Amino acid sequence: MNTKPFFWRSTLNFNPSEIEFVATRVWVANRIVFMELTDGRQIGFPAARFNRLAHATDEQLADVTLRLGGSAMRWEALDEDITVTGAALGRFQAPLPLAA
Repeated sequence: MNTKPFFWRSTLNFNPSEIEFVATRVWVANRIVFMELTDGRQIGFPAARFNRLAHATDEQLADVTLRLGGSAMRWEALDEDITVTGAALGRFQAPLPLAA
């Protein structure tokens, strides 16, 4: 009987820096930014996780477009660009705000 622990990680060649996510659409609802990826997954994150988005009005926040073939989100009025890959991997500027 094999008693050696088995870890998937040890059998996969996984390097997060080689992953690139591309979005087909982006939208905002209730101050959550949602991205639909090319594989159909939908990922959302609170606007509060990025400094400029946290202080944006709802109108400014909703005015988001995809750029660079779907690899970046752009808020023109806020002069803010966020990569889809960074957001999908949870690379945020700010921690989650504490509940009041």
